[in-house]
Amino acid sequence: MENITPALTPLGLFLDAGLVAKSVLLLLLAASIWCWVLIVEGLWRIGRLSKAIHGVCFGEQYPTSGLLVPIIEAGRQAATRAIPGETVGESRKRVADCMHRAAQILLGRIEGGLPNLAVISSVAPFVGLFGTVWGIMVSFAAIGEAKDTSLAVVAPGIAEALAATAIGLAAAIPATVGYNRLGASLAHAGQKLHDLIEESAVELTVDRSVTHTTEVGSEWQSSRKKEVVVDTSR
Repeated sequence: MENITPALTPLGLFLDAGLVAKSVLLLLLAASIWCWVLIVEGLWRIGRLSKAIHGVCFGEQYPTSGLLVPIIEAGRQAATRAIPGETVGESRKRVADCMHRAAQILLGRIEGGLPNLAVISSVAPFVGLFGTVWGIMVSFAAIGEAKDTSLAVVAPGIAEALAATAIGLAAAIPATVGYNRLGASLAHAGQKLHDLIEESAVELTVDRSVTHTTEVGSEWQSSRKKEVVVDTSR
């Protein structure tokens, strides 16, 4: 196996690179690390949301803790608010709207750094291209100074150019895949949450309607008993 010249190793290329090339390489390396942090964070958050939705659908009807509590509480508060002349359908729509607003706040928090993945996926290749062009310029400058077109003269600059391209792609490809997959997963979870909100709004509205009807019936029976007592006393 041939020994690789130290100057042509990744670390050697970075140490021998100029200020501009080092800045490009460090920027792309930071973007790559940040990309993976955002991907892991997004997977964790969406996993929590999916688990919470699954738990409400197949477990506890009204959770007392977890991600969905603000949404359920918003629906409860809206359901307990009585508006004169409001029909059951209008009440259900009002409860659902309140829950949807709370859900949008939750989804905005879960989305987190997802837009940053789109930025990385679109910008990183161009930053790498800038490093590539700069490396080629350095190679031509070295040819002019040495007045020699041998591979030993142009190899360092070309290697810097290719390294910038490789790191740019290493940052952009995971960011693109992560953005698309996480976006699809979040949209799927958001649709499940939408369906859950619609079902919960119906249940909360029906419970309120039944409770209100029971209270009205009890008041009517009490008033009738009082009337009977008064008639008997006469």
